[in-house]
Amino acid sequence: MRILGIDYGLKKIGLAISEGELAEPLGIVKVSGIKYQVLSICRKERIEKIVVGISEGKMAEKQRKFGRELAKITSLSVEFQDETLTSQDAIAKMIQAGKRRKFRRQFQDAVAAAIILQSWLNKN
Repeated sequence: MRILGIDYGLKKIGLAISEGELAEPLGIVKVSGIKYQVLSICRKERIEKIVVGISEGKMAEKQRKFGRELAKITSLSVEFQDETLTSQDAIAKMIQAGKRRKFRRQFQDAVAAAIILQSWLNKN
Protein backbone atom coordinates (compact mmCIF):
# COMPACT_ATOMS: atom_id res chain seq x y z
CA MET A 1 0.00 0.00 0.00
CA ARG A 2 1.33 3.46 -0.94
CA ILE A 3 0.81 5.97 1.87
CA LEU A 4 1.44 9.73 1.93
CA GLY A 5 2.58 11.27 5.23
CA ILE A 6 2.01 14.97 5.84
CA ASP A 7 3.62 17.37 8.31
CA TYR A 8 1.14 20.26 8.05
CA GLY A 9 2.43 23.73 8.89
CA LEU A 10 1.15 27.25 8.37
CA LYS A 11 3.77 28.21 5.74
CA LYS A 12 4.93 24.93 4.24
CA ILE A 13 4.06 21.28 4.34
CA GLY A 14 6.42 18.34 4.50
CA LEU A 15 5.57 15.20 2.55
CA ALA A 16 6.78 11.63 2.91
CA ILE A 17 5.83 8.41 1.18
CA SER A 18 5.93 4.74 2.00
CA GLU A 19 5.40 1.60 0.06
CA GLY A 20 5.68 -1.14 2.59
CA GLU A 21 7.31 -0.74 5.99
CA LEU A 22 9.68 2.18 5.42
CA ALA A 23 8.81 5.89 5.17
CA GLU A 24 11.05 8.28 3.27
CA PRO A 25 10.93 12.05 2.73
CA LEU A 26 9.26 13.12 -0.51
CA GLY A 27 9.56 16.90 -0.45
CA ILE A 28 8.16 20.25 0.65
CA VAL A 29 5.25 22.23 -0.80
CA LYS A 30 4.03 25.74 -0.06
CA VAL A 31 0.66 26.15 1.63
CA SER A 32 -1.03 28.10 -1.18
CA GLY A 33 -3.06 25.64 -3.27
CA ILE A 34 -1.87 22.77 -1.10
CA LYS A 35 -5.01 20.64 -1.30
CA TYR A 36 -4.82 20.44 -5.08
CA GLN A 37 -1.05 19.91 -5.02
CA VAL A 38 -1.63 16.95 -2.68
CA LEU A 39 -4.39 15.66 -4.98
CA SER A 40 -1.95 15.80 -7.91
CA ILE A 41 0.75 14.00 -5.89
CA CYS A 42 -1.74 11.34 -4.79
CA ARG A 43 -2.69 10.65 -8.40
CA LYS A 44 0.90 10.69 -9.68
CA GLU A 45 2.22 8.46 -6.87
CA ARG A 46 -0.91 6.24 -6.77
CA ILE A 47 -1.43 6.94 -3.07
CA GLU A 48 -3.98 4.76 -1.28
CA LYS A 49 -4.04 6.40 2.18
CA ILE A 50 -2.96 9.67 3.80
CA VAL A 51 -1.55 10.16 7.31
CA VAL A 52 -1.58 13.70 8.71
CA GLY A 53 0.47 14.66 11.76
CA ILE A 54 -1.49 16.20 14.64
CA SER A 55 -0.07 18.46 17.34
CA GLU A 56 -2.05 20.14 20.13
CA GLY A 57 -4.42 23.04 20.63
CA LYS A 58 -5.56 25.32 17.83
CA MET A 59 -3.02 23.89 15.41
CA ALA A 60 -4.52 20.43 15.92
CA GLU A 61 -7.92 21.82 14.92
CA LYS A 62 -6.42 23.22 11.69
CA GLN A 63 -4.65 19.93 10.98
CA ARG A 64 -7.84 17.91 11.50
CA LYS A 65 -9.79 20.29 9.26
CA PHE A 66 -7.09 19.99 6.59
CA GLY A 67 -7.25 16.18 6.83
CA ARG A 68 -11.05 16.16 6.46
CA GLU A 69 -10.80 18.43 3.41
CA LEU A 70 -8.15 16.16 1.88
CA ALA A 71 -10.40 13.14 2.42
CA LYS A 72 -13.18 14.88 0.46
CA ILE A 73 -10.94 16.08 -2.37
CA THR A 74 -8.96 12.85 -2.82
CA SER A 75 -11.65 10.31 -1.81
CA LEU A 76 -8.91 8.59 0.21
CA SER A 77 -8.88 7.46 3.81
CA VAL A 78 -7.12 10.01 6.04
CA GLU A 79 -5.74 9.02 9.42
CA PHE A 80 -4.03 11.13 12.07
CA GLN A 81 -0.79 10.53 13.95
CA ASP A 82 0.67 12.39 16.91
CA GLU A 83 3.53 14.59 15.72
CA THR A 84 4.90 15.65 19.10
CA LEU A 85 8.62 16.47 18.84
CA THR A 86 8.94 15.26 15.23
CA SER A 87 10.55 18.52 14.09
CA GLN A 88 13.18 18.25 16.82
CA ASP A 89 13.71 14.57 15.96
CA ALA A 90 14.11 15.50 12.28
CA ILE A 91 16.79 18.07 13.09
CA ALA A 92 18.62 15.65 15.40
CA LYS A 93 18.63 12.91 12.74
CA MET A 94 19.94 15.29 10.07
CA ILE A 95 22.69 16.57 12.40
CA GLN A 96 23.64 12.97 13.16
CA ALA A 97 23.77 12.31 9.39
CA GLY A 98 26.11 15.27 8.97
CA LYS A 99 23.70 17.49 7.02
CA ARG A 100 24.51 21.19 6.89
CA ARG A 101 22.24 23.82 8.45
CA LYS A 102 20.95 25.05 5.06
CA PHE A 103 19.96 21.50 4.10
CA ARG A 104 18.31 20.97 7.48
CA ARG A 105 16.22 24.13 7.13
CA GLN A 106 15.14 23.12 3.63
CA PHE A 107 14.17 19.53 4.39
CA GLN A 108 13.17 19.56 8.06
CA ASP A 109 9.44 19.33 7.27
CA ALA A 110 9.87 16.44 4.82
CA VAL A 111 11.97 14.51 7.33
CA ALA A 112 9.40 15.27 10.05
CA ALA A 113 6.68 13.94 7.70
CA ALA A 114 8.71 10.74 7.28
CA ILE A 115 9.00 10.41 11.07
CA ILE A 116 5.23 10.91 11.44
CA LEU A 117 4.52 8.32 8.75
CA GLN A 118 7.07 5.87 10.16
CA SER A 119 5.45 6.17 13.62
CA TRP A 120 2.08 5.39 12.06
CA LEU A 121 3.52 2.44 10.14
CA ASN A 122 5.18 1.05 13.27
CA LYS A 123 1.89 1.27 15.14
CA ASN A 124 -0.20 -0.36 12.42
